[in-house]
Amino acid sequence: MPHKHDKTEFQKDTEGPDVTETQVREIAVRELLIEKGILTADQIRKQVEDWEQKTPALGSKIIARAWCDNDFKKLLLEDGTKAVAQYNVGMGDLELKVIENTPEVHNVVVCTLCSCYPRPVLGLPPAWYKSSNYRRRVIRESRAVLKEFGTDIPEEIELRVHDSTADLRYLVLPMRPDQSKNMTEKELSKIVTRDSMIGVTTVRVPS
Repeated sequence: MPHKHDKTEFQKDTEGPDVTETQVREIAVRELLIEKGILTADQIRKQVEDWEQKTPALGSKIIARAWCDNDFKKLLLEDGTKAVAQYNVGMGDLELKVIENTPEVHNVVVCTLCSCYPRPVLGLPPAWYKSSNYRRRVIRESRAVLKEFGTDIPEEIELRVHDSTADLRYLVLPMRPDQSKNMTEKELSKIVTRDSMIGVTTVRVPS
């Protein structure tokens, strides 16, 4: 079922007959790596296949555990890279920093330069995350962009935008809904969405 934000303005430039800016960069880097003998086409293909097999479900399990296990939550916030290693997730040379939403602060993630994203935990990024419109607008008009996702952040709540870098990836720890107090960890993992772990939405218990 499509989300109501599927037709928002910042998504219009993510698909079309032309190759996107991000795709051009990816092709150029891939061809350069092959030309320099750093990687082979087969190695790149296998890595892409590995990424494609990963889904946000792993991130959902990690968030649900953090909601139920205070010791794990503390480790996740202190050292995200070490915490997700318990799920056989290797971040390589990257650092994973987990940022917690609270009643006073809401966090949202972007990569203004390209499309840096916690792929080992969430899989491939959505098309809108890579679009130039999202990358530009979420910095300048954060509340307006989130509202297009159906997320209304009141002015009294601080909204922080975290810009990913080549060696740093962010993951949002959403607030646990009050209505979920009687839910099991497995049940909780089913309501944690990819978008809530990027910060453009919050977690809601289905009615």
